[in-house]
Amino acid sequence: MEPQLICCEVDASLRRAHQDLNLLNDRVLQALLRAEDNYLPAANYFKCVQKEITPYMRRIVSTWMLEVCEEQKCEEDVFPLAMNFLDRFLTVEPTKKGHLQLLAAACMFLASKMRETIPLTAEKLCIYTDNSITPTQLLQMELLVLNKLKWDLASVTPLDFVDHFLSRLPIRREKGPILRKHAQTFVALCATDVKFIANPPSMVAAGSTIAAVEGLQMRIMDNEVTSQKLTEQLAQIIKSDPDCLRACQEQIESLLETSLRQAQQEQQQQHSAAMETKSMVDAAGQDLSATPTDVRDVNI
Repeated sequence: MEPQLICCEVDASLRRAHQDLNLLNDRVLQALLRAEDNYLPAANYFKCVQKEITPYMRRIVSTWMLEVCEEQKCEEDVFPLAMNFLDRFLTVEPTKKGHLQLLAAACMFLASKMRETIPLTAEKLCIYTDNSITPTQLLQMELLVLNKLKWDLASVTPLDFVDHFLSRLPIRREKGPILRKHAQTFVALCATDVKFIANPPSMVAAGSTIAAVEGLQMRIMDNEVTSQKLTEQLAQIIKSDPDCLRACQEQIESLLETSLRQAQQEQQQQHSAAMETKSMVDAAGQDLSATPTDVRDVNI
C-alpha cells in the first residue's frame, strides 16, 4: 500500500513569518532612510497630472481599499504599500475617474503579492467591486501599473520604520504589541489622507509612534523621558527638525479627531434612518391591520 500525504487545513492567521530581530539594527535603518525618497509620489499630482481625479475621490477609494484589506485580514503593510503604488501611478499617468477603482484593485493585487503568503485573487477583488470589473481588466491594469512603476515595487512604507523606532524606545516589553497596534492604526489613517502624501514614510512613522504613546498615556520606564525628549530622540534618528515632527504628530492627532467625529455622525445618521424606517413600518402595519375592518364596513 502506497503511503498517502495528509494535508491539514491551517488557519490563515497563522501563515505569518516571525519578526527577525536581527534586522532591527542601524545598518538596516540607515538603508531605509536613504531609500525612502526614491518612492515618494508627487504631492501636487492632482493639479499637474490628474484632470478628473480629485482628493475627495482618492479618500473614498482609499477607504474602500482599507475595508477590503481589513475584511480579508491582510498583513498590515499591504494597505500602505497599495496606497504608495496608487499615488506613484497617479503621479505619472493621467487616469479617468471611471478607472480609479480598477486601479485601486490592481494596486491591492500587487501589494498582496509582495507582502502576503497567500495573495488576494483577481476573482475575489472583482467581487469586492460588485463585479464592475473583470479579472481580464484587472490583469491588464496590473501590467500597466507595473510598467508605469518600472517594476520597482520594493517601496518603503511607514510600517517599515515602526519596529525600528519601538526597539529604540525605553518602554516595557509587554507594552510593545499594543503600542505597535496603535501606531499601525495611525499609519493606515494617514494613508487615506492626501495631507501626508508629501511626508517621508519615516516622518509619518515617527509621528504615529509619538501619537500612539501619548494617546495611550503610556508610562515610559525612564520617568525622565518626556514627550518632548521622545520627539527630539526620533527627530534625531530620522534627521529631521523636532518642530516638523511635532507638527506632523499634531496633524495625525487632528486627523484622528476628525475621523472619530465623522464616524459618530454616520452612526447617528444610521440610527436616525433606522428609527425612521421603523416608524414607517409600524405605521404601515397599523394601516394594514385596519384595512379588513374598513372593507367589511363598506355596504355594496
